[in-house]
Amino acid sequence: VGCITWRAAKMKHLLLAAVLLFEIFLHASTRCTAPTSEFHLDGNFLIGGLFDIHYAWGAGLHRRPEALDCSTQCFSISNYRRFQLMRFTVEEINNSTSLLPNVTLGYEMFDHCSDTLSFPGILKLISVNGEIRPWAEPNTKLSQVIAVVGPFTSTQALTVAPFFMVDLIPMVNYGSSISIFSKKTKFPSFLRTVRPSSNVIEVIVAILKHFKWSWVAFLYTANDFGSDGHNLFVNRVRDTNICIGYTTDLNADINFSMLFSHIELLRIRVIVVFTDEVAAEVLIKSAIRFNVTNKVWIANDEWSLNKHLPKLEEIRSIGTVLGVAQPIVTVPGFGDFIHSAEGQTECGYNGQQMCGNQVFNCSEWSAQSILEADPSFSFPVYSAVYAIAHALHKTLQCEEEGCNNITVLAELQKSNFTLLNHTIQFDQNGDLKLGLYFLVFWNSTGDAQKFGFYQFYPIVNFYINSSEIIWYTNKEVPTSLCTPECPDGYARKQNYIHRCCFTCEICPNDTYINVTKDPYNCISCKNTEWSNEGSTSCNLRLVEFIPFTDMGAVLIMVGASTLVGLSGAISVLFAFNYNTPVVRSAGGPMCFLILGCLALCSVSVFFYFGKPTNASCILRYFPFLLFFTVCLACFVVRSFQIVCIFKIAAKFPRLQRWWTNYHGQWLLVTGAFTAQALLLIVSFAYDSPRPYNETSWHHGQIVLFCSLNLDATSFSLVLLGLLSCLCFIFSYMGKDLPKNYNEAKDITFCLLLLILTWILFVTIYMLYHGKFIQSLNALAVLCSLYSFLLWYFLPKCYIIIFQSHKNTPQYFQCLIQNYTKTISK
Repeated sequence: VGCITWRAAKMKHLLLAAVLLFEIFLHASTRCTAPTSEFHLDGNFLIGGLFDIHYAWGAGLHRRPEALDCSTQCFSISNYRRFQLMRFTVEEINNSTSLLPNVTLGYEMFDHCSDTLSFPGILKLISVNGEIRPWAEPNTKLSQVIAVVGPFTSTQALTVAPFFMVDLIPMVNYGSSISIFSKKTKFPSFLRTVRPSSNVIEVIVAILKHFKWSWVAFLYTANDFGSDGHNLFVNRVRDTNICIGYTTDLNADINFSMLFSHIELLRIRVIVVFTDEVAAEVLIKSAIRFNVTNKVWIANDEWSLNKHLPKLEEIRSIGTVLGVAQPIVTVPGFGDFIHSAEGQTECGYNGQQMCGNQVFNCSEWSAQSILEADPSFSFPVYSAVYAIAHALHKTLQCEEEGCNNITVLAELQKSNFTLLNHTIQFDQNGDLKLGLYFLVFWNSTGDAQKFGFYQFYPIVNFYINSSEIIWYTNKEVPTSLCTPECPDGYARKQNYIHRCCFTCEICPNDTYINVTKDPYNCISCKNTEWSNEGSTSCNLRLVEFIPFTDMGAVLIMVGASTLVGLSGAISVLFAFNYNTPVVRSAGGPMCFLILGCLALCSVSVFFYFGKPTNASCILRYFPFLLFFTVCLACFVVRSFQIVCIFKIAAKFPRLQRWWTNYHGQWLLVTGAFTAQALLLIVSFAYDSPRPYNETSWHHGQIVLFCSLNLDATSFSLVLLGLLSCLCFIFSYMGKDLPKNYNEAKDITFCLLLLILTWILFVTIYMLYHGKFIQSLNALAVLCSLYSFLLWYFLPKCYIIIFQSHKNTPQYFQCLIQNYTKTISK
C-alpha cells in the first residue's frame, strides 16, 4: 500500500486500501497536539491546504507503509511563498466586512512533499472525528473541511484527488495542469485556477513558428506532468514544419553528458524544457557544468520566473533563455504580512513530536528572501481561496436548510467575480477562463524581461517584439534547422525519418514549387502556362496562330484565289478549243475534271489560317486529300493512255480493246475517288482532326495547331503514294515519245516538283518549330497544285494561243508518223 495510485482501481477501492494506512497513521496524528503554528487556524469552516514546502527528490521504494518526514527533505522557498500566500488570503478574507461577514475561515494545511508517502495529512482532512468510514452513505458525516486547495504537482493531485472525489469535496488546484483533470466524469469536484498544459504548449509552438525554429529538442520531467506535456507537444507539431530531433525524460538517473552530446551531435540549437522548477535547476546547472553553449532554451511557466538561475554568473554561457510566464499579479498587503509574521511564528518544534508534516524550521529564511522567491502560481493560490470563500458566501445565503459541500461545489462551478481586476470564472471542465501568458527572456541583469504575450480569452491575441530580446548571437535571431531551407524553385526530398531533414532538388521546366502549400513536390503548370527550371510560379503562355491578316497568309490566299481563277480561265479556253488536237491529247473531258479538282483542292489552303476549330481542321485536310487523289488518278490514266497508244496497243491489242470498250479510265478514277472517300470518312470518324495546343516547341508559347492522326489516315496517304508511283512509272515510260509530243514528260516533271516540294516541307517541319509551319504547309499544298497547273496545262494554253499551227490534226499525224518510222528503223 506504499504507493496508492488513482489509475489502478476505482475510488471506493482506494478508500478501502487506505484503511490500512489510516490505522497506522491516524492514531498517532490524532494524539499529537502541537502548539499554534502556521499550518493550522481554527474557524467556523475549514479549508484544506496541500503545499510541497519540501520535496522528496528521487524517493526510493519501500517494503512497508511508512510516513515521510518532510522537514528532512529539500526545501522549496517558492512553494513556501505560496503556502504563506494562502495564510494571508484567509486572514484577508476574515478581516473583510463584505465577504463572509461574521464567519471565520480556518485552515488545515500540510507539507505534502511526496505523492506516495504523505498520506497522513490527506487522511486527516477526510476524517470525521478521527474516523474514516468508507462504507457510510454518501454525503453523511462529512469532514469539516469544505474544500481543499492544492496540491501543486500533477502527480500529487492524481494521487490524492480520488479521496476527495468520493464525497465530492471540492478541490481547487493552483498548479496541476495536465489534461486529464478536464474530464469531469473522473474528477467531478476538481477545479483549477491555472490553465491546462495545452495552453502552454500552444504558446511554445507559437514561439517556434514565429522564429522559424523547426529542429528542436524536447526535455520533460519523468512524471505525469512531463509526460502529458510531451504528448501534447508531439500531437501539436505533428502537422507543422516543426520536428522533434531529440526528446527524453529527465529522470533521476539521467546521464546529462550523454544527453548534451546527442543534442550537439544532431546540431539542435533550440531546447524546449517542460519540467518543474527542481528538474529545471538540475538541468541548467548541468548544462553549465558540461559547458553547453549557443543554445536557445524555452522554459514553461513552472520555471520561467526562477529567481536563482538567472543570477548565476555562468548562465550567459549557455545561450538565451526564453520563457512562458503567468502574469505576475501583485497582491496588496502580502509583503507587510510576511514582514509582520517574521519572528512571530513558531518556526520549529525542537524535542517535540512531529504532527503529520505540519512542521517547518524557518529560522534560516528571511522575509525578504520569501518575497523575492519565484512569484509564479501566486495569483492562482490567491484566487483559489477567494473562489472557495465566494462559493461559501453564496451557500450560506441559500434559504434551504442543510446546505453542505455539494452546494459549495455547485457555487464554485458558477463562480463569477472580479479579483484584482481579473474575472474569475470556470468553464464546464472546471478550468479557469482567464488565459493570458507573458513571453519573457532572462536579461543580463538576471531578471525576466517581457517581450510579448499570448492571450487565449476572451479572444486569441499573439504579439512578439523581437527587438527586445538580447540573443547570444548579439543581434541576429539564432536558427535551428536540420537542413537549411531550399533556395527558391527547389523542392525538398526527404531522406530521413524527420521531414525537416531533406535534400533540395530543382523543379524542372513547366513545373513550380509552392512552399506554403507543399514544399516537397513540384507542381505541374497548366497547359496554358509555362515556367523555367527552378520557378516558384507559372507564366501564361503566349497564344500563337496565323491570323488571316498576316502578310504571308494574305499572299498564300491570293495565290489560291489566283489558282482558282486560272483553273476557270483554262477551262474556258479548253472548252472553246475542245475539238482541237491539243485539248484532246491533254485528256479531253478529263481535263475539266482535273481543273475542277485543283480548284477544289485550293479551298483547303484558306483553312490553314485563323484560330483553329473542329470544322476548320477537317476542311484543312479533307478537300485536299480527296480531290488531289482524283487529280493523281486522272494523271495515272493519262500517263497510261499515252504509253498505251505508242507501246502497249501493238503488243496487247485485247487490253486496249477492253480499256476502250469499258471506259477503263473512268472506272479507275471513280474507284480511286470512292476508295479515298471511304477511307477518309472512316478515319475521320475514328479520330477526326481537331484543334491542338502545341506546347512542346516553345516554353512561353502555345501554337494553335490541328492534330492529324497519322495512324488513322495512313491508308489514305498510302493510296496517294501508290497513285503517285504509278503515275511516275507510266509517265517515265513515255520519256522517249515524239519530241514535241511531251505530255508524259510534262507529267514526269510535275511529279518531280511534287515530290521535291513535300521533301522540302518535311525537312523544314523537322527542323523548325513555330507557328509559321502552318503557312509552309499551306504553301506546300499550293505548290503541289501549281506544279500541275503550270507545267501541264500552261504549255498547252501557250500552243493554243500563240502556236495555233501546232494545234492541227496534220501536225500531230506528222509527229506520229515520224516517231513510227524511227521506231521501225
